[in-house]
Amino acid sequence: MGLSLPLNLGARSYPIHFGDDLTASVAAQVAALAAEGRRVAIVTDANVAAAQAAALRAMFGDAPVLTVAAGEGSKSLETLGRVLDFLSEKKLGRSDALFASGGGVIGDLAGFAAASYLRGIAYYQVPTTLLAMVDSSVGGKTGINLKAGKNLVGAFHQPRGVFISTNLLATLPPREFAAGCAEIIKAGLLGNAELFVRLERAALTVASPDFALRILDCCALKASVVEADEFETAKDGGRALLNLGHTFGHAIEQATGYGAYLHGEAVAIGLCAAVRLSQKLGLIGVGDVARVESVVTAHALPVRLRTPLPLTVLMAAMARDKKVRAGRLRFVVLKSLGEAVTRDDVAPALAEACFREVGAA
Repeated sequence: MGLSLPLNLGARSYPIHFGDDLTASVAAQVAALAAEGRRVAIVTDANVAAAQAAALRAMFGDAPVLTVAAGEGSKSLETLGRVLDFLSEKKLGRSDALFASGGGVIGDLAGFAAASYLRGIAYYQVPTTLLAMVDSSVGGKTGINLKAGKNLVGAFHQPRGVFISTNLLATLPPREFAAGCAEIIKAGLLGNAELFVRLERAALTVASPDFALRILDCCALKASVVEADEFETAKDGGRALLNLGHTFGHAIEQATGYGAYLHGEAVAIGLCAAVRLSQKLGLIGVGDVARVESVVTAHALPVRLRTPLPLTVLMAAMARDKKVRAGRLRFVVLKSLGEAVTRDDVAPALAEACFREVGAA
């Protein structure tokens, strides 16, 4: 099995398993469920089904598989309906389980279907992208997008286990790998200064000698945050800190129709906007902004919009963000490179200025 990290949430606790190849571990989990008389089904996407066909067969045998289109467009009401119909057609019961094998889109979609179907069934995460391994597969946030904004419909529904098998990254396109690095940079900035310095010294690659440890660093950080504030109810800080860069990033995704930028690319630009906001609030220096942009660039990620977007459209998208409370947006800003705080007293003009500096028109 390799290394396991517990996420401690009382009755909802579960292990996060790490290894080079966890095919046999996933197959053993499927077999254990079968021995208890529990059936399983799998949701994946077209890219994973094509690139990891042998691994899927080895992990899941002849269990029923639903393959949906790859990309953010599958986080929709229409595709959610397809997943729910699939579970019903395969006659899964309340004691059965769903496996999500894919990136963040598949984890969010399948997790929400598991939370909704029969008022909740068990599910397991088998992430196949770096972004999902270091962020979205851990913590139990599930959901889909609406036309009005990202992740506006969803549920907190913790998985029963997460299997992080790094060999599944062998077929990941370079652009997708870079997108995952955005969440690793985010983790360093919000709560692990040593991680950020490591990324500053050398850009992370699959061949990096400490690659697996960096994934573990991110999962450990997220686990600690989730354990302290599972349902994101803390008045200040808490789980909301994990949204560093996302208030700006989600607005970019929504304004471009969830197609022009990968999630990690939008988050990378959002991180650059967030550090600029932190500097304008007097929390960090101009040199810190340059350091962050240098690390983002070194990981083949954008620091500015590829083409200008209307500022009015971006601000309108930001106003619909799910983090709005009592009509006020909560921003995550940096007290230092490695320590984040939430602020709900940011003047809109400051956010507008930051958007302009990363390419809004």
